[in-house]
Amino acid sequence: MPTMTYLQAISDALRQEMRADERVFVMGEDIGVFGGAFKVTDGFIDEFGPDRVMDTPLAESGIIGTAIGASVVGLRPVCEMQFADFVSCGFDQLVNVAGKMYYRQGLPVNITVRLPSGGGFSGGPFHSQNHEAWFMHAPGLKVVAPSTAQDAKGLLIGAIRDRNPVLFLEHKHLYRRVRGDVPEGTFATPFKTRIARAGDELTIVAYGAMVHTALQAAEELEGASVEVLDLRSLVPLDEDAILQSVRKTSKVLIVDEANETCAAGAQVAALIADKGFEDLDGPIRRVATPDVPIPFSPPLEQAVLPSVDKVREAARELLEY
Repeated sequence: MPTMTYLQAISDALRQEMRADERVFVMGEDIGVFGGAFKVTDGFIDEFGPDRVMDTPLAESGIIGTAIGASVVGLRPVCEMQFADFVSCGFDQLVNVAGKMYYRQGLPVNITVRLPSGGGFSGGPFHSQNHEAWFMHAPGLKVVAPSTAQDAKGLLIGAIRDRNPVLFLEHKHLYRRVRGDVPEGTFATPFKTRIARAGDELTIVAYGAMVHTALQAAEELEGASVEVLDLRSLVPLDEDAILQSVRKTSKVLIVDEANETCAAGAQVAALIADKGFEDLDGPIRRVATPDVPIPFSPPLEQAVLPSVDKVREAARELLEY
């Protein structure tokens, strides 16, 4: 089983699906000759040609709209937003067209939109955001966010094969920092929660890059039995796995890199309050980014993003409650 970085796993998933299914093609800004802003599609145009590796204008609405049309005639497009932040220019096409097409006309929209998201690299307020909650609120869209190299490959393959529009949140901070053993060939990872670390005194719920922050914090809580859940999928949300962990530990800390108000973690907290309240032995705690833009300055960015120290201290307080 080869070892790959998170970025290489995403690239491998695309390449495997394009080799296996001629209906799959990729499109986006600078993904062809240049190989993508982060080099995910480096070399693709040489193997698959410009008809299946399409450089597009700087027009996110046009990219997503074209993908929707292609999917309606049976193709399986994968769109890259150069940075997740730029998807706002294609918001109408995603939310009001892709998400509602099946409801309105019975036409499946088999598109995947890759969203390089997240902070931690001093990209500033226009290149570091986490937009997942925008799309969790829109019926008809699925939202997934891998934290490991293996899941980056398996979830992307699952997204490409899914007949629904899927938002694939790939965290930029993980691209070359996270690596792991990744099975060869094609495989689809189910949109289900993964137990990243087993425990029975406290549950930490996270996804994407925050899974690694949670795991490090859990390791530093010596003598405590801490379970870490990697949500992997935000829509659909694996409610059973979350509630099962709550029943086991009775205490919950939710870690979310997105701005705190109405973030994905807020939905998890609402779920637990509604369906798991009697299993709790303490308040539901959250660690998230304040409702501010992400700063350019590295010290300021680190001050607002969730950190291992913040998660560890919140977990310790909850364990002692």
